[in-house]
This record gives sequence, C-alpha cells and structure tokens, in this order.
Amino acid sequence: MHIGLIGGIGPAATVAYYQRLVAAFREKGRVLELTIVHADIQTLASNAEVDDRGAQAQVYATHLEQLKNAGADFGTITSLGGSFCYAETQALSTLPLVSAIAPIDSGLTRRGVRKIGLLGTRQILRTALYGQLEQCEALVPSDIEAVHQAYVSTALSGVCTDEARDVLFAAGAEMIERGADAVLLAGTHLGLAFDHHEPGYQVVDALDLHVEHLVALATA
Repeated sequence: MHIGLIGGIGPAATVAYYQRLVAAFREKGRVLELTIVHADIQTLASNAEVDDRGAQAQVYATHLEQLKNAGADFGTITSLGGSFCYAETQALSTLPLVSAIAPIDSGLTRRGVRKIGLLGTRQILRTALYGQLEQCEALVPSDIEAVHQAYVSTALSGVCTDEARDVLFAAGAEMIERGADAVLLAGTHLGLAFDHHEPGYQVVDALDLHVEHLVALATA
C-alpha cells in the first residue's frame, strides 16, 4: 500500500519518519511506496494555540487531497500535537486518515507499560493525550507550561538547547518518581532532546509506535 504523510511539522520529525520507514521496509524486503506533502509548522502552531480546529482541518484536508491525487491509499499526520483536530480533519478528508494516537495504547501494553508519563504540548498534557489512553494510566508533569515551552521552542527551531533538554529530562524524572513505568515522547520533536542521550529512565518514542502501525498497515 502507498503511504501518505503530512510532513513538515516540522522537518526534523519528517526526516525521522522517512528514515524509520525506509529502514523498516528494507528489513522486511519490501518496496516502500511513500508520498510526503509539506504542511507549515507556523500555521499549525498558530491554529493550535487558539484551538482553531476548523482552520487547521481545512489545511490538512487540502494536503490529504494532494496525497490522494499522488496515489496514496491512506494518509496520516506526522504530529501528535498537530492531531488536535483529528476528528474535524477526518470529517473533511477524501482519503482514509490513520490516527497517530490510536497505536500508542496497544503499543505501550505490548511493552508491559501500565503507567506512562507524558511529555508533549500543552494540549496533549492537559487532555492526557486527548483522553485516548484506555489501557494505560497517564501521568503529566507538574509544570505543564514549562514542558510546553521547552517542546515548542525545540519544534519551531529544529534544535534542542541544553536548557530545554534539562527541563524535559527533569519533568520525566519527576513522573518516574511518582510511579510511571516509563516516559512517552508524545511529540515528534522530542527525539531532538532524547536521541543519543541517557535520561536515566525508560523512554518510549510515540513516533516508533506510529511507524510500526504504518508499516503493519502497508504490508498487511
């Protein structure tokens, strides 16, 4: 099956999706069929800040139509924070839309995680991943706003500063102390902070869970 990605939100996360999909298909000995369209991260950030779901859904619907015209069998949004308008987008889309959030619950359960600490945007933390975790109990950082600012600054710049990394690592450690089995990187740019660094606790990357799901769909 032909995978369609709404990428660009932001470029670093899009590259991570591309690299991991290529590696997964190579490992399976399969040919990857993939089209990526570019969504503007500044537009997304502005719409998400004021919770304008309708406006962002219209943006996504246009991109999904582009993916459909390119031959994609389904599309997906490469951003958990950007999935705040998933239902609105699904209602407008002319292409089957695959959730980036739905695979997380089952993926965590397969890994034996019963209580997960969340790192991500303000919206993700305040709604505990949009209320879509059914099998795992969710914990959120005590200082949601500090984590949100550290995440957004990283996403918009494509670079994680030492100061932002310290905030994110400390928030994760605090949730582990409160009983979390692991910390979920519930934002596609959090790899910029955690990749090639050892925070001292178990980390699960939601991007990996999403990619696993896309590969399973496309190779079924």
